[in-house]
Amino acid sequence: MHQQYRDRVAFLFVYIREAHPSDEWQLDENTNEDVVLTQPVSFGERREVANQCSQALALSMPCVIDDMDNTADTLYAAWPERMFVVDVNGRIAYAGGQGPFGFKPEEVAAWLGRHVGPAGSPGASP
Repeated sequence: MHQQYRDRVAFLFVYIREAHPSDEWQLDENTNEDVVLTQPVSFGERREVANQCSQALALSMPCVIDDMDNTADTLYAAWPERMFVVDVNGRIAYAGGQGPFGFKPEEVAAWLGRHVGPAGSPGASP
């Protein structure tokens, strides 16, 4: 989606607290995929884990990191994952559901298609 719309939409990946750290609620899937991380207790640790996440996901969009008070997570009810579209006036134009079950990137892609134009075509920003 980022590759398809990046000429018209600014994308930002916000890394929040770990959803399934080994010292809280580790999932078998994470163990099987060798993604075993503890919950960061300092911003430096969170930055390191966010960097690992960005590399593992091969993100091509900018990644920023929530503060240790979890301000973005709290304001956007983002845990464990969520997608938003913020319009040019700074207002939420689309709020996706909370993951994992409400996390539906295809809905965001459809919204962008309706409001920005088909992927790869010129159009107005949201």
